Amino acid sequence: MCNDFDRAMWHMLADNLSKHGSKIAAIDAKRSVTYAEFVAEAGRVTDWLRARGIRPGDRVLVHLRKSIDEAAAMFGAWKAGAVVVNVNSHWSPAQLSYVAKDSRARAVILTQASLKTLQGDHALSPDTAFLVQGKAEGLAQGADLWTALAADSGSAPDEIDPLGLAMIIYTSGSTGAPKGVMLSHRNIRAGAISVAQYLGLTQDDRLLSVLPYSFDAGLNQLTTMMLLGGTIVHQPLTMPAEVVRMAQEQAVTTIAGVPPLWNQIVRLLDASPTDLPALRRVTNTGGKIPPNILELMPKVFPGVDIFLMYGLTEAFRSTYLPPAKFAAKMGSIGQQIPNAQVFAIKHGEGIAGPGEQGELVHAGPLVSMGYWEKPEVTALKIRSCPELAHLLGDDPVVYSGDLVRVDQDGDLWFVSRMDEMIKTLGFRLSPTEVEDGLSQSGLVTDVVAYGVDHPDFGQAVHVSVTYLPGAEQAALAAHCARTMPHYMRPLRFHAWQGAMPRTASGKLDRPAIIRTAKEDTVPSE
Repeated sequence: MCNDFDRAMWHMLADNLSKHGSKIAAIDAKRSVTYAEFVAEAGRVTDWLRARGIRPGDRVLVHLRKSIDEAAAMFGAWKAGAVVVNVNSHWSPAQLSYVAKDSRARAVILTQASLKTLQGDHALSPDTAFLVQGKAEGLAQGADLWTALAADSGSAPDEIDPLGLAMIIYTSGSTGAPKGVMLSHRNIRAGAISVAQYLGLTQDDRLLSVLPYSFDAGLNQLTTMMLLGGTIVHQPLTMPAEVVRMAQEQAVTTIAGVPPLWNQIVRLLDASPTDLPALRRVTNTGGKIPPNILELMPKVFPGVDIFLMYGLTEAFRSTYLPPAKFAAKMGSIGQQIPNAQVFAIKHGEGIAGPGEQGELVHAGPLVSMGYWEKPEVTALKIRSCPELAHLLGDDPVVYSGDLVRVDQDGDLWFVSRMDEMIKTLGFRLSPTEVEDGLSQSGLVTDVVAYGVDHPDFGQAVHVSVTYLPGAEQAALAAHCARTMPHYMRPLRFHAWQGAMPRTASGKLDRPAIIRTAKEDTVPSE
């Protein structure tokens, strides 16, 4: 594996030509491409971008369904020296329009259905170039059709500074307008090298790509396979049965997911065991898996390595728990990944030691370039850390806003978002602790706990839950009374009808869930 961080993103794909040109690089439901074909497809996009006047540093917005074309569009933009702005295909027209304007995109690669959202929008430059997946019939004037692209000219890539901007990943914007996190070529490459190392990935791996490329963990699946000459298997549908079917059909070796997805997949496999003989490892990121689901994972994935991970977009990837520790430390996020420096900080005091809590901060080559055109916001999130000055000097760290606990072995345990801690009856309570307690009831799937101002308690514990079929609030309240200390028991329950809303990366959209639940709470019985 090449450990050179300082190469531009295009080379991550193109370097495979000499050794893996005829090997399958990427798979969709209906087709696959070799590395040679993948390079040529990306080259077609590069030629189009250059013909439309796109220059190094220009932003190219990619808004396509998870596919070979989506990945080719990204690498084609990188070959042209452009900055990729990937917008999840499930984002709303308003979100798409906002990102296009905020990033000042000079080219947009999207579906015909999404074209109407942007074309003619006076906030965009009148010379914005549009490349469209669709049919010639009804194609808007001034837009070009993907299927009409000329063959790859084989032109040379633009020379790009590896420390320069490669990609802008926009947050979901659930607490306000989305912010664009800027990642350099070096950030993304260092992330791929680091993750490939601790997961033990090789050129023989076939990763199932469920998480979107607009999410740092999803992007990392693509980049690790391109780095190593492996195979990426696209699975755009997050329905658990489809994920399992594709994993079996394509002899997938690795599946990465977020807690809501693992919740569904594990329940499905527990009810209907399925043999996945090629599977070597599963990974989790984007939050804590409920304890009852964690306990089932070794049963439904026998002999499979289970990696629990933690990351934040502003630092790409941060920590992982080795599979050998899973049984003893179920739920821990472990320690720093290779090439990262991660600490728990007690503000004004120093580094948190065993048994103590602190804010997780991240230093090293994976720290992002900050927020797109928001220097003041960047300065609040990414700055030097006085408690680490003796180790890092003035080097910047990312302040995660996450409270973690350090155990006797130095492994970290997620406690809560610092701004979500519930202060009730004189106790500081983690919502995660409440959610874990309710999950152990076996009566619910998704759970979100939060605090609501209360004249006697300070804050009262409220929960929003999705009940399993046949489960009722009375049984859940009885479980809480039987298993939880008094200050942890929910005062009110909100029964969520249907699936709880997700962010673009598939995580529970906590702010949206809490807002809705506060408007319609049901007293506990």
